[in-house]
Amino acid sequence: MQSLSRLVLAVTATLSVSTQVLAFDVTTQSLVKTGYATSQVTTGPFDSKLIIAAQDDAAVFVASDGQLRGARLESAIEYLRQSRPKLHASDLELAQAILVQ
Repeated sequence: MQSLSRLVLAVTATLSVSTQVLAFDVTTQSLVKTGYATSQVTTGPFDSKLIIAAQDDAAVFVASDGQLRGARLESAIEYLRQSRPKLHASDLELAQAILVQ
């Protein structure tokens, strides 16, 4: 009986640690992707007036989880995609990067 309860305890402990590691991995992956997009936007040559003007629209876009798009944000995202064709980031990641400018 004791060996069965030890086995159940060991399995439960292993599963709880695995779940936490998976959650950490997903969170880290999101942070790394956003950090990469931010570094690409901040290190690349761009018109900072265009990016700064898009910050309010970017804030609304991020807060609405991508549902509300402003004209200034659209213009900034289009400019970033044209000027940095190798940048593989979603619109939401670009909006988050614009917010940290």
